[in-house]
Amino acid sequence: MLVLVAPGQGAQTPGFLTEWLDLPGAADRVAAWSDALGLDLVHYGTKADADAIRDTAVAQPLLVAAGLLSAAALGDITPGAVAGHSVGEITAAAFAGVLDDGAALSLVRKRGLAMADAAAITETGMAALLGGDPEVTVAHLEKLGLTPANINGAGQVVAAGTKEQLAALEADKPEGVRKVVVLKVAGAFHTHHMAPAVDTLAQAAAGLTPGDPKVTYVSNKDGRAVPTGAEVLERLVGQVANPVRWDLCMETFKELGVTALLEVCPGGTLTGLAKRALPGVKTLALKTPADLDAARELVAEHA
Repeated sequence: MLVLVAPGQGAQTPGFLTEWLDLPGAADRVAAWSDALGLDLVHYGTKADADAIRDTAVAQPLLVAAGLLSAAALGDITPGAVAGHSVGEITAAAFAGVLDDGAALSLVRKRGLAMADAAAITETGMAALLGGDPEVTVAHLEKLGLTPANINGAGQVVAAGTKEQLAALEADKPEGVRKVVVLKVAGAFHTHHMAPAVDTLAQAAAGLTPGDPKVTYVSNKDGRAVPTGAEVLERLVGQVANPVRWDLCMETFKELGVTALLEVCPGGTLTGLAKRALPGVKTLALKTPADLDAARELVAEHA
């Protein structure tokens, strides 16, 4: 059984879309998306520097576009399940047939703008904590006033809060944590700091007509398989201010009997977590078109 997954913000790197645009029809497709969104995805995916693509309003639609483009390059595939980390849930919703590509990109454009506005209210950020016991780590974060915004499994928890709170964390790490890595994101996503974006996103979602998932859609709110498009959309709205429980998603993958995990472009982050948390599950990250042949083989064996 194959699960198709989409990464979240922070996975993007300068120029990561360049080789994908050489595929037949890809440049035209992304140019059309750019026109529809009023955002030059081609420029940001090929020529923009790291600071430019760190901008939340840019990074989010860029990531969803990359996920849709790379999955389309695989051809017509039917995974057993789909899931996404943070903004990757919108990509996964498109994979599942809950949203068409245009609706997914329109929603993520509004999401990115709303979250950028929310992030501008207070100077906030996020940091990954590597190692340690998650329960001990979460308790320590709460003592410092930080939110465990992502509980990713495989010994990784991501803290979010103000710059002052993050500085206090670096000076006072939880017991067992070997490293604190400040993430290249523009705000404290999946915390109360993003509450202003929820209403904006709810208004955007109200104009959409979702379909029910055609394959199992695993939500990162609680790792549960969500049966209806209406509930998927409701969760997409609320998750901007709620923690991501990728650890629970991976537990569900185990329960579903997943044998392979394929991560769409710009793959790597979720594949790395799966290698540590899902022993025996084959993994592959679609980083460049050179990975497509291996990905198709994986699909043929497990989808």
